[in-house]
Formats: sequence, C-alpha cells, structure tokens
Amino acid sequence: MPGEVQPIRWRGDRLELLDQRLLPDKTEYLACRSAEEVARAIRDMVVRGAPAIGCAAAFGVVLSKGSSGSFEVLAKSRPTAVNLFWALERMKKAKDLEAEAIAIYDEDLAANRAMGKLGAELIPEAARVMTHCNTGALATAGYGTALGVIRASKGKNISVIANETRPYLQGARLTAWELVQEGIPCTLITDSMAGHLMSKGEVDVVIVGADRIAANGDVANKIGTYPLAVLAKRHGIPFYVAAPLSTFDPKIPDGSRIPIEERPAAEVTGYRGTRWAPEGVSVRNPAFDVTPAELITAIISEKGIASPPYGKSIAALLK
Repeated sequence: MPGEVQPIRWRGDRLELLDQRLLPDKTEYLACRSAEEVARAIRDMVVRGAPAIGCAAAFGVVLSKGSSGSFEVLAKSRPTAVNLFWALERMKKAKDLEAEAIAIYDEDLAANRAMGKLGAELIPEAARVMTHCNTGALATAGYGTALGVIRASKGKNISVIANETRPYLQGARLTAWELVQEGIPCTLITDSMAGHLMSKGEVDVVIVGADRIAANGDVANKIGTYPLAVLAKRHGIPFYVAAPLSTFDPKIPDGSRIPIEERPAAEVTGYRGTRWAPEGVSVRNPAFDVTPAELITAIISEKGIASPPYGKSIAALLK
C-alpha cells in the first residue's frame, strides 16, 4: 500500500487532505488554500496523527506566504501533538517556505521507513501484535510509525489485533481499513476487550505511536494507551512506542507537563448524527492520556531504539 494511500497531497496552489472523517465509506479530498483552512481541517480531524498534522501545518504556512497570522492560527489548532509546533518552528526559520515544507514531508516518510526497519527486529515470528488508534500512512506523510513497524514485519507471518479506539474509532475505521488494504490479517476488538485477550495468552506484543514524548520517556498518546500499558505490564507483554524524533519534546521534563486536549462532548454522546446518550448528561472527552516511562519496554525512532533509563537514551538520540 505505500504509494497508494496519500493523506496529504501538495498541488502548489493548494493542499489536498484525505478527509479521514469519511473513511472507510468514502475516499474524498478536501482542498485547503489558506492557513485558516488547514487549521480548521486539523481541528476538525480531516487530517490527524501527530506527524501528518506537522506536515499539513507546514504547507499551511506556505499557502499564507509565511504571514505572522498563519503561524498563530495553526498553533491554536490542536495542543497536544508537538510535531505541529516543531514544524512551525522550522518554517519560521526557512528561507524557501515551499522547499522546507516539502523537506518536512519527505523526511517524515524516510523516518517512517527507517523506524519500520528498526522496529521489525523487535517483532517475533508469527507474533500477534496489538495496536491502538491509527499510526499508519493516514497518520503520517506515508507508511506509518507503529503501523509502519507492523508493515515492515509483514514477512514474519504476523497478525494484528486492532483496538477500535473510542470515541472517534480510529482503530475501527482507519487502522482496520489500512490493514485490510495491505493484506495483513487483522482482528478488530473493542478497547475493553484487550485485557481479556492478554489474560488468555492471545497477545505477544503491543506497539503504539505517540503525540509527544517527554525528556524522561513519559508518552502522551491517544486516550486508552495508558490502561493498555498497565495491562501489558501485568501480563508480561512487551510494550513498544514508535515515533519520529520530531515527537520528542526535551523541553518538557515529564508527562505531567504535557497539555491534554479536551474535545467536543458530541464525540462521546453519539457518532455521525446518531445520539445514544441522554440529553443533559455531563461528558469528559480527553483525547490523550500519558503512559509513564516505567511501563514502556522501548521507544523506536528513526535514529535508533531508546531503552531505560530513558533520560539518558533519549538525550543520546537527540544529539
């Protein structure tokens, strides 16, 4: 599938984003012609996944010719994924905006392939791999982070257990779709089934992505990742994180300092116009949680694999 799924298409005068709100039912692109339109697409989940958000934001700056307002509006689109702010900082220093945005895109694709190769060495033959949210081509410039590792392990006769990822169903709608397209055996489960399968010995390894990684190795990722890591620890199952260096935030000492986005209540009370919760009920909808470094077996980046103690190994990767 690499080369087939293009979540981001740069056309010179516009940025075309595969509308992930419509998948897997429809494959449609939304054209953005300004930073404001790109920011709205990021906020509304047309494009999602930390690396993809960073790439989209870079092209948003190009569309608005690097105006100060473009940086401001894009920075406000979503708060947790540090790749967004990393990309904007690169664009602020760029002399040729379009060339820099294209470089960010190309570098992400290359990083994903490198991560896949490194991470595949950690995946056993015929492994049953559990993953959470969507970390594939749809979440990046292409190929994927955690799903890129899975892709690179395809020749090992692996199979995948995809958690549906409530409330936005990225696992059910996006990860399952990518794996079916790729021909990798995939079983979809609800998030609450993960512990049961682990207790029955049906999971060999867990691999997830990340939206921000603190200097000490604490990882912010899609809500539901933290309990998955706790369950993996309880059952002695390796728990890996795959993320490019752009996801590491050495300025943040630990996970308690990572801002956690709260999204609209409507994502929890129903889906696509169907409401199942009673009117008047209170709702919490944090989009991310933080997994402490002590629960993580290793962190896979394009430059190498970080292991405990993470403060030291992450600093070495970022040199």
